[in-house]
Amino acid sequence: MSTTASAPTAALRGFSDLAGRFDLCFCDVWGVVHNGVAPFPEAVDALVRMREQGTGVVLMTNAPRPAELIAGQLDGFGVPRTAWDAIVTSGDVCRALIGARAGRPMFRIGPDRDLPLTAGLDAPEVAAAEADYVLCTGLYDDTADTPQTYAALLRDFAARGLELICANPDLVVERGGEIVPCAGSVALAYEEMGGTAIYAGKPHRPIYEMALAIAREKRGAEVPRERICAIGDAIRTDIAGAAAFGVTGIMVLAGIHAQDLMEATWEERHGWFGRQTHRPDYALPHLVW
Repeated sequence: MSTTASAPTAALRGFSDLAGRFDLCFCDVWGVVHNGVAPFPEAVDALVRMREQGTGVVLMTNAPRPAELIAGQLDGFGVPRTAWDAIVTSGDVCRALIGARAGRPMFRIGPDRDLPLTAGLDAPEVAAAEADYVLCTGLYDDTADTPQTYAALLRDFAARGLELICANPDLVVERGGEIVPCAGSVALAYEEMGGTAIYAGKPHRPIYEMALAIAREKRGAEVPRERICAIGDAIRTDIAGAAAFGVTGIMVLAGIHAQDLMEATWEERHGWFGRQTHRPDYALPHLVW
C-alpha cells in the first residue's frame, strides 16, 4: 500500500531486495525499459528474473498506440518476450473511449505515426470547425511545438464546450536524453482554459483495471492489491497512479526527474519527495535485479 506523505521512501539496491513480496508488477516502459532510442539491458534482465521468480509482469504505458505496436517496438529494441506477460497501453483504453463516440466527427491533434490508434474505428476526422470532440495523441511536431502553439485552436474548442480525449497523459518524456512534450501537456493547457479533458492512461483508474483483468485471466486467480507493485519514473503518472490504485509504488530515479534526483543525496531526495503530490514507497536509480 502506498505510503503517506510523511513516511520515508526506502532505498533499494535492486528489485531482488523485494523478491517474493509481489505476485504482479505493473511496469512502465518508456523511461524504465527503454529511453525511446535504446533499451536498458539491466532493466530487461530484471524483468526476466522477476518472471522466473514467479512475479507476473504487465507492461503499462501511456503510449497512444495499440499494445501490438508496442510489442513490435520492443522486439525491434531486442527486448525478449520473456520479459513480460502482457502489455496494456493508454491507446487500448483510448480506443474504447473513441468507440463509445462512434460516428461522431473528431478533430485530431497529433503526429501521423499515431494513426493506428483509430484504425478500424468509426471516427471520422474533420476540420476543427466541424468537430464534436477532440482527440489529442501528442503534438504535431514535438521537437518544435509547445501547447502554446495550439492556444487559439484550444480556446475555440473550450468556448464550444468540446471534450478533449487525451491519449497520453504524460506531460513530457525523455527521448534519447532529450525531454519532449506529450499529449498531457496539451490537455493540461486545455483544462487551464476551462476545457474538459478525458484521460485514457496513468494515473487514471481504467488502465489499471484493464491491466489487472488481463493478469487475473492469465493467472487464473485474483491478485490481492498488497501483492502488486507498480514501477515507473514519473510522480504525476506512475507513482500517483499506484497510490490511487492501492498498490506499492517503486520509482526509477533516472527518468524524467533525473535532473532533480540522480546527483542528489538520499537526504535531498527525501526532501524532494516530500514536496511532491505523492511519495513512492521505494526508489532506486535504475531498474536492476
